[in-house]
Amino acid sequence: MQDDRLRLIFTCCHPVLSPDAQVALTLREVCGLTTEEIARAFISAPSAVAQRIVRAKAKIRDARIPYQVPERTELPDRLDTVLHVIYLVFNEGYFASSGASLTRHDLSREAIRLGRLLVELLPEPEAEGLLALMLLHESRRAARTSADGELVLLDAQDRARWNRDQIAEGSRLVARALASRQFGPYTVQAAIAAVHAQAPTANSTDWAQIVGLYDVLMQAAPSPVVELNRAVAVAMRDGPEAGLGLVDAILARGELADYHLAHSTRADLCRRLGRTADARASYARAISLTRLEPERRFLEGRLQALPD
Repeated sequence: MQDDRLRLIFTCCHPVLSPDAQVALTLREVCGLTTEEIARAFISAPSAVAQRIVRAKAKIRDARIPYQVPERTELPDRLDTVLHVIYLVFNEGYFASSGASLTRHDLSREAIRLGRLLVELLPEPEAEGLLALMLLHESRRAARTSADGELVLLDAQDRARWNRDQIAEGSRLVARALASRQFGPYTVQAAIAAVHAQAPTANSTDWAQIVGLYDVLMQAAPSPVVELNRAVAVAMRDGPEAGLGLVDAILARGELADYHLAHSTRADLCRRLGRTADARASYARAISLTRLEPERRFLEGRLQALPD
């Protein structure tokens, strides 16, 4: 490993720590994310993340773990955590957790750079799947905001502005990873992104295939956020009422009670169903939770556009 940052990431992802502690510590100390940004990635309170990092440092100190770059034979055992770190760095760059700008190109560009180095170092299917996922998402960057920096949703984006070279490279990588039959959740997410990328228009999106891929993803890496994304896909395939039932069930469990995207999703589905009062309440809740200015303005616009 000739790259300093990649070497540091592998070193920091020490197996003596729990996977979550490895990821939080590495994001904070090597990748420079703030505690608040890491907390958003974990859908957790900043205080809980801070305590996790403090405990990880204490364990390193008490166990007298030396700073030592792992041997090449040790790298595969650390790959899953390293992939997770790079994935979360990209996410913060692709959809910032707070601030005036929707994206942080410095972070997403660095994550893709690290992803390419990782594929060269360990050409495993999931490393290729993660690189494919990042490239396919990054291909839409130019179309995700208007000329004045406002948020543009996927169905309203000008697809002529999507980066076709990144789509082609990402599609090749995901096809190769899928063909290996040894892929994991990043490859499945990349396959979902590829379905979007290959649809010439929003209306021609194959939502049935996307729902099927989310079913696979729920088996490979179940989480409330994956379940929420699947609910959106179901709403696009079967109608907003079907999606709303799934979203309400997720929110009823309380796991995403403070996750603004769950409330904005519910608001949009209620809006489409003509349930104006419910939409208004959910938009207000989403606005109170978001820390990203373009997103807040978009949601406020949707709220104001609701009929009296």
